[in-house]
Amino acid sequence: QVQLVESGGGLVQPGGSLRLSCAASGFTSHFGGIGWFRQAPGKEREGVSSMDLRDGKIYYVDSVKGRFTISRDNAKNTVYLQMNSLKPEDTAVYYCAAATDATPRLYIANMRIRSYDDWGQGTQVTVSS
Repeated sequence: QVQLVESGGGLVQPGGSLRLSCAASGFTSHFGGIGWFRQAPGKEREGVSSMDLRDGKIYYVDSVKGRFTISRDNAKNTVYLQMNSLKPEDTAVYYCAAATDATPRLYIANMRIRSYDDWGQGTQVTVSS
């Protein structure tokens, strides 16, 4: 059984920073990709960033490029999302999710939501003055 637990969300002023963590436990050896997603009230869930664990390639949605950075600590089985220069439109519940190693690389790159099988419970990020 796989468990993903996000932490690090909170309230921050515009221009501020937060670092989200996603701690993975259980049968993680079959992971092919890790993604960060977010869902704002009244909006569909969207991909923010993903990492293909097989080749280390990293992907970002255009709206966060240059501001967000995804990284991992293999020893801790943890993936991070460093978020800088936060904007009010970044306000959302942020989720991490894992895709298996059978997932086509293109789906990891495109942050195809249906390809991610295991999800965390989410952490709220609110950007407001």
